[in-house]
Amino acid sequence: MKRYFDLFDIRIFAIEKSVSVIVSLPNSTADAAATTPRDSGADLARDYAAIATGAGIAIPADRMLVRVSGDDRIPFMHGMCTNDIKGLATGAVSSALILTEHAHLIAGFFVYADADSLMLEIDRALWPKTRAHLEKFLVADDVEFEELDALGVIDVEGPMAARVIATVVGDAPLALAPWRHLDAAGVRVANLPRFGASAFTLIVERDRIPMMIDSLRDRAAGAGLATVAPVGPDALEIVRVEHGIARIGLDTGDKTIALEARLESAISYNKGCYLGQETIERATARGGLKKKLYGLRITGNRMPTASAALILDSKEVGRLTSVVDSPRFGVIGLSILHHSAWPAGTPVILAAANPEAAGNLIAIVSDLPFA
Repeated sequence: MKRYFDLFDIRIFAIEKSVSVIVSLPNSTADAAATTPRDSGADLARDYAAIATGAGIAIPADRMLVRVSGDDRIPFMHGMCTNDIKGLATGAVSSALILTEHAHLIAGFFVYADADSLMLEIDRALWPKTRAHLEKFLVADDVEFEELDALGVIDVEGPMAARVIATVVGDAPLALAPWRHLDAAGVRVANLPRFGASAFTLIVERDRIPMMIDSLRDRAAGAGLATVAPVGPDALEIVRVEHGIARIGLDTGDKTIALEARLESAISYNKGCYLGQETIERATARGGLKKKLYGLRITGNRMPTASAALILDSKEVGRLTSVVDSPRFGVIGLSILHHSAWPAGTPVILAAANPEAAGNLIAIVSDLPFA
């Protein structure tokens, strides 16, 4: 069952769902508020319009922040993840992956480079396993992990994100290049297109988040910036799926390697050795992938069940992992498919869990991102 706090009245929301668990903030008006139902259809259309034409303000509370400190933090993390940490300049942001020895995905994260530390932004559900994995390889390294529970993330999605943020912290974000961060008026601001579209991230104390959201909305309205609204995670899921961004743990399994999930943007191919590199290099050099993430355009007028089997020539070629109803593309989904289903335009059958009650749907394979 979904429970919503009214964003317009109490400035913070909570949603119970498998892909994004939003938790209430301490010391905020949300703590004492009663839950109220929302018209998900109307709200979703409003949220999507804000992201597409203005700015949608979201609280991705499934994310957490971890400071990595110590003299060995850079060489250690460089060897433990897929991207070039040694080459990451102060003020830069990068995406990276944590892999097993066999290049199976454990987690993905964003890393913010500071002069004396690294800050990781990672899925809260994946951090315990990630931390245990990292600490397994700590021997005499001077590296410490500190969970920054007092800090939270605000994601501002949309073409007007920088202008909206500038009304609160000044004009510095207007000149901030993608994948860079800075401090503006005591707020960490990052130009971070986390779902593939224009977006900025704010990192602030959790107990300041409601006030910050109010300020963003009120000052944007005062500046005449239209279509600015708080948005829920369902709208962000649509943006993510439209851009073909795999979510680790949802679109991937324990044996998925990064290339199968199309996460090449989080991999440096000239950084030197890291855990899982041999498998990545071998798959890249030989082109030996047999599975890869693809999009699905689903026909019919109903939503299929996530995890539905995808059938081609009477054989299962994948499972539906993410599925959304996009205002732009209709019902679309993601799946890691067997190579026999890769050609764009290939029709596959979405096998219903209960064929007698619902019947099967047809999905058309699409390359990513959707266009």
